[in-house]
Amino acid sequence: MTSSAQDPIPQLDIGDTFGALFIGLTIAAVLFGLSNVQTLVYFQTHRDTGMTFYKLAVIWLWIFDALHLALIIHCMYYYLVINYANVNALAEIVWSFKLSVVIEVFIVYAVHILYVYRIWIISKGRSRTLPIAVGVVIILNSGVVIALLWALYQCHDFSDLLKIEWATYMALATITFADVVVASSLCYLLATSRTGFSSTDSLITKLMAYIINTGCLTSVCSMIAMITCAAMPHNFIFLAIEFLLAKVYVNSYLALLNARHYTQANTDTDNSYQFHNRHEVYRPELHIRASEDQELKSSQRDVFKHPDNKVMDLSRPESVKAQQPIMATTGMNSYSFSSM
Repeated sequence: MTSSAQDPIPQLDIGDTFGALFIGLTIAAVLFGLSNVQTLVYFQTHRDTGMTFYKLAVIWLWIFDALHLALIIHCMYYYLVINYANVNALAEIVWSFKLSVVIEVFIVYAVHILYVYRIWIISKGRSRTLPIAVGVVIILNSGVVIALLWALYQCHDFSDLLKIEWATYMALATITFADVVVASSLCYLLATSRTGFSSTDSLITKLMAYIINTGCLTSVCSMIAMITCAAMPHNFIFLAIEFLLAKVYVNSYLALLNARHYTQANTDTDNSYQFHNRHEVYRPELHIRASEDQELKSSQRDVFKHPDNKVMDLSRPESVKAQQPIMATTGMNSYSFSSM
């Protein structure tokens, strides 16, 4: 026999196995920092409200997101530091890796449940068929996820992961399908909630764009993990992408919670800019006669004054009762994402 045949330690390419996991860990840490920023923005914009359901949900998502990061850090520390140059140990699956998958599945499932609750709130006053159907899809997905976790805990070495590829494909496929169902349901409910007012419809369009973008981001991440698992089953690139899945879901949900804050900031800026332009249009030219100038200024004061001789707040479109009644603002709150 040759010496290579007698060598019990298999040849292992560190670059596309644990090197890929290390890169995934680095990107996951960056995404965790982004979720910290979004959490801070959410609590700052809702600091005047008490402890609501959504605040508790954000706190728990942040805790599990931090726990997930700590577990994958321990996993990499175990393989690359504690068992440095110990190739036999690199073949075994450490407990923190298995637990990180459990936490990741819990985060994904929790975000889906929060989306279903959001759909239930938006569909208030309408048929409950859509939120119930979406809820049934999410509950059925839990069965596939439980099968994946059971199969994972039967594995002791990374080579055993090849035997449970079916569970990985089914879990990622059902997650992707759930993302599509949730995003399309939210977009449908928002599209049918248009009021006919330009400012309200513009806000709805922006919210739909947020939903589509975040839904596509999570779906693309799941699909890439599934494709890399099928194309390169003998390396850990698909596991590195799965490290990012929980972080992408947390950030996508936080972005949706903060969507109203961002869109309102843009709307206020646009309204201020439009009013400034209108004011410039009515400014008299230097060559206008003094009598015309005085008459024009008088007409402006009449237009921009309240009937009770109080100056109107031009940044509040609801005060212009002739064009945009208060009911437009009240209607928007019924499906706004940050009444949360």
